[in-house]
Amino acid sequence: MASETQYLPGKHPDLPPPASTVGVVGWLRANLFSSTTNTLLTIFSFYLIYLLVPPVISWAIFNADWSGDSRDACTSGGACWVFINARLGQFMYGFYPIEERWRVDSTLILLVVLLVPMFIDRFQHKAWLGAFILFVFPVIGFYLLAGGSFGLKVVDTPLWGGLSLTLIIAIVGIVGSFPIGLLLALGRRSKMPAVSAFCTGFIELWRGVPLITVLFMSSVMFPLFLPEGVNFDKLVRALVGVTLFSAAYMAETVRGGLQAIPRGQYEAAEALGLTYWKTMTFIVLPQALKHVIPGIVGNFIGLFKDTTLVLIIGLFDFLGIVQAASTDPKWLGYSVEGYAFCALVYWIFCFSMSQYSQSVERRLDTGH
Repeated sequence: MASETQYLPGKHPDLPPPASTVGVVGWLRANLFSSTTNTLLTIFSFYLIYLLVPPVISWAIFNADWSGDSRDACTSGGACWVFINARLGQFMYGFYPIEERWRVDSTLILLVVLLVPMFIDRFQHKAWLGAFILFVFPVIGFYLLAGGSFGLKVVDTPLWGGLSLTLIIAIVGIVGSFPIGLLLALGRRSKMPAVSAFCTGFIELWRGVPLITVLFMSSVMFPLFLPEGVNFDKLVRALVGVTLFSAAYMAETVRGGLQAIPRGQYEAAEALGLTYWKTMTFIVLPQALKHVIPGIVGNFIGLFKDTTLVLIIGLFDFLGIVQAASTDPKWLGYSVEGYAFCALVYWIFCFSMSQYSQSVERRLDTGH
């Protein structure tokens, strides 16, 4: 009997790929040293990393001071993270009274507990829970943070600040701007001239001015047009301004997705006898929003970072409170540590939103 390894005349077994094209060596050749230009750029990049990364790591970690309660503990010449430890409470809560900070923690914990089931695929009551988060939770959160009811001490909004204020502004702006922007995008494409003209004018007006101007007008000029004795809280005015400003940009992002839907989708819906709102709800918007997920999340990330502009109207957000702490005579000269910590926190939140959007894109990538 012929051996099983015997081959037909003229036939040869497949040889393994060259060692230089697979594994680590293959990856390096393909990505870093594929040409002379790429090789030179790779060498130059490694040289920059050698010049920049080791000193930064040495300053931030190995030669840093981590424990203590005053600047006297910073003696090594590296980063003084003692400054962050000493002011961490203020960075998180602003000037919120220390004995009342449990209310901020309770609000945040309640929000996280409510949001967790929304990310569970098998959870069957997402619609009811979403409605509770949108309409009931804000009321609960307001009474917890502001007080004045149920025996809670009143805490005025000028005392709010730090990362908690940044999250409040960002969450309210994101949640409020999305539905408003959705309606503005639909209105701008409406066949009714009055609706289309109003939405177009609104979008172009808000996109034509910088956010810092909107905040300044809402804080300084808007009260001048109110009747005597009528006034709105400064934080409320800032929330409205940020929400409407972000909604204008959101509208254009959604409109781009609507324009990408083929005309045949609308004609198919008309052939089925669907009304305008059913067509948009069940056919057009699900496809349009899937196309513009990166743009939507990009708007959210931009809004989260733009919350730093509320400092112009006297609200000390996360960056504002870090800047204020850096001017304290007790901690002069340690602003770099404050800005580095602030940048790290912003990066963590923005990167998390980016990664979640990519996971949503992969889950909705149905291939058609």
